[in-house]
Amino acid sequence: MSVYAKPVEVLIDELGRLPGIGPKSAQRIAFHLLKSDTVDARRLADAIVSMKDNVSFCHRCFNVAEGDSCTICNDPQRNQHLLCVVEEPKDISAIEKTGAFSGLYHVLLGAINPLEGIGPDQLKIKELALRVAGEDIEEVILCTNPNLEGETTAAFVASKVLAPFDVKVSRLASGLPVGGDLEYADELTLGRALEGRNTVDS
Repeated sequence: MSVYAKPVEVLIDELGRLPGIGPKSAQRIAFHLLKSDTVDARRLADAIVSMKDNVSFCHRCFNVAEGDSCTICNDPQRNQHLLCVVEEPKDISAIEKTGAFSGLYHVLLGAINPLEGIGPDQLKIKELALRVAGEDIEEVILCTNPNLEGETTAAFVASKVLAPFDVKVSRLASGLPVGGDLEYADELTLGRALEGRNTVDS
């Protein structure tokens, strides 16, 4: 026997299918929406439907786009010879906020993760190879996440996909955060910091 009315149960179940939303969070969100004004709830529903109807993935880089191409691919001011490879469209936003990159992007739409059944064929890796082969790319920067899946993906792309091309391949540098203490750094972070050490001018 259900504790809540059927529509509430359905909403809780659907919310619980979202990433990062557990049963308690789904229940909390559902009751928040139930107590909200109908106008607010409809605005949220309309925003979701509008996104699904009008937004897709860019046919070139697989960033989110309203149309066939995203705003970055359509910008002639971007450096057409520099390509940054990321896992998800949200990673582009993080990089753009730095103002330190002016090239193009390629979104893999995930990372290699055998435990979840995600291999190279489930990602936009073949499309990356086609871009490097067909466009005037001089450098590919691998900006996958600094975790096991991201490192595995970067290594695969560098050795199996990009090796045959005459293109510079670099990895996003990582190291110790400013203000951090060595004793709290994990082995991977500290190791990468040592490998990427800089010369100090005297």
